Amino acid sequence: MIAELGLLDSLVGISEDSNWPPEVLSKPLVARTKIDVSGLTSAEIDALVNESASESHSLYAVDAQLMDELRPDLVITQDLCEVCAVSSGDLATACPIGTEVFSMNPRSFDDVVESVITLAERLGVRERGVDVAEMMRAKVDAVRTAVAGLDRPRVFMAEWMDPPYGSGHWLPEMVEAAGGTNVLSKPGEYSFATTWEMVLAEEPELIVLAACGFSLEQALERTIDLQLPVRTVVVDGDAHFSRPAPRIADGVRQLAHLIHPEAVEDPGLPYAELPLGVAHAG
Repeated sequence: MIAELGLLDSLVGISEDSNWPPEVLSKPLVARTKIDVSGLTSAEIDALVNESASESHSLYAVDAQLMDELRPDLVITQDLCEVCAVSSGDLATACPIGTEVFSMNPRSFDDVVESVITLAERLGVRERGVDVAEMMRAKVDAVRTAVAGLDRPRVFMAEWMDPPYGSGHWLPEMVEAAGGTNVLSKPGEYSFATTWEMVLAEEPELIVLAACGFSLEQALERTIDLQLPVRTVVVDGDAHFSRPAPRIADGVRQLAHLIHPEAVEDPGLPYAELPLGVAHAG
């Protein structure tokens, strides 16, 4: 969002999860995850996250000394999900006295769009925020028009692989906007663990794996043994689905192409189809 608003030069620090656009990687790192997920399976990661949550342990460490040196006027965070990013609780003792903490907590697609304008207004560039919001809406409206009147295949959107997590927040809306019928989950609610047996019982025609916080490559590493008897596509969940930011509008376009390739052109975003299998993971 900061980049889209033309304010990258005002950004003095980032968290470990901040990786887009690439220019931000040169900024000082003020927050890191405490768990090294490299080499861990998706089941092991899920177990560690659940253990931390049950013991009320934060998954993030904030560098209070660096924060004091940088002395930001504003710290932008979120309280929507303590797994996905640094929350205001993580910042309670890490911010210099007097620093304003601005928490963003969108639950729906419209919330994400409006949050762009809200942030832009706070940063003094409201008109730029309105332009970005209108661009997001225009992309999605174009998709809705392209798929209007077409059959709506049943789609399961997974935010994790082992165990599978039904999608939450704005993802079910993305499926519906793309011309599919979302199964198992509802807009605005939290994601939830389920089983592949329960997913297949819903008779989806397409399964989309958009692993929260994972790139396409990271997700593919952890789906090598997943065999489902339904067309299954792995996408870059981190870039175009998980984050409440302007690029989810591009995610809608990708979903629409996967669901209705005859009606919506490929937007050129990375994805991979898994081979069909007669067996499936438990």
